[in-house]
Amino acid sequence: MLSSWITPKVRNIPPSGIRAFFELSSGNQDVISLGVGEPDFVTPEHIRKACIEALNQGATSYTSNAGLPELREEIASYLQKNFHLRYDPASEVLVTVGSSEALDLALRAFTAPGDEILLPSPSYIAYSPIVSLNGGTVVEVETRAEEGFKLTAESLRQAITPRSKLLMLNYPNNPTGAIMTVEDWQPIADIVKENNLLVISDEVYAELTYDSKHVSIASLPGMQDRTIVLSGFSKAFAMTGWRIGYACGHRDLLAAMLKIHQYTAMCAPVLGQIAALESLRHGLESMNEMREAYRKRRELLVTGFRLIGIPCHVPEGAFYAFPSIAHTGLDSETFAYQLLKESGVATVPGHVFGSGGEGHIRCSYSVSTDKLTQVLERMDRFMKVKI
Repeated sequence: MLSSWITPKVRNIPPSGIRAFFELSSGNQDVISLGVGEPDFVTPEHIRKACIEALNQGATSYTSNAGLPELREEIASYLQKNFHLRYDPASEVLVTVGSSEALDLALRAFTAPGDEILLPSPSYIAYSPIVSLNGGTVVEVETRAEEGFKLTAESLRQAITPRSKLLMLNYPNNPTGAIMTVEDWQPIADIVKENNLLVISDEVYAELTYDSKHVSIASLPGMQDRTIVLSGFSKAFAMTGWRIGYACGHRDLLAAMLKIHQYTAMCAPVLGQIAALESLRHGLESMNEMREAYRKRRELLVTGFRLIGIPCHVPEGAFYAFPSIAHTGLDSETFAYQLLKESGVATVPGHVFGSGGEGHIRCSYSVSTDKLTQVLERMDRFMKVKI
């Protein structure tokens, strides 16, 4: 009876496949989890101290709906210096409750019932449900391991229909670790302009690239005004619990998102904003140290997978490996479940990231090298039984 009050679009959304495996492994001290994409680093001490001082001085009030002016100025300066993006901090930067809220605001503002949202697959598990909640229809655009999971012009063209409204991007990519270069982006940008598409570009892993510098599609000629750039502080700055993200884009588009933000979140937490401000002003060295640690872990994990017979392309960004387990004859959910139960290693089955993820598992290397070494030993024993 109670379920009759729940709307069909909410009732039909499946629970998170990532959290499902997390719950299976939680509480078991023998399980090593590579499931949840969260840094194992604590927010740097100077950031925590800045917030303690601000709290002692009474920083407990609302801020401007769009966020602290000084934080928006730092964000705009940071994006210009590092990614060649120019935004007016007064009207083209919106501070949000994590990049998750920024994504929701963008989809609420720009998606109408029946609109088709083009989504490269595999993709972050939350995108498709949020599109559905906002009345849109996801159209998956296939990416392939042999092409580094990059979005190609050919696959994008094949997916476009007269109902295509928006292209949603996430590079560096979760779950594959793929990145896009200027050369990769140019034909994509041409297609976007030809078809008058809006772009939502989730760049929360922008700082976590290892062999080349991140390139935003918004930095290409003619793309900034038709792109909403989303990012935040959770991943690169080890600030998941502070819940601070941001959206940048043309002032008319940001004004639409701000209207929704005003009536829902009102503003992001003030202490989180103070922490974000401190991280941009004085936390870049710590960020670079964490990135170097992730680089070493990536090399350990990918090399280890290959040595025990698990094919894995080299992730060039984020902190995920996406090895193929297709040769085992098991589907991704069965493989992940058996690996957890028999070897005490929690991963995420690839199918939860879309049809393009089947035959893979996602493994976060945001855990210590000691744990990764243990994971490889356990998986080596597991694979010798399965193959």
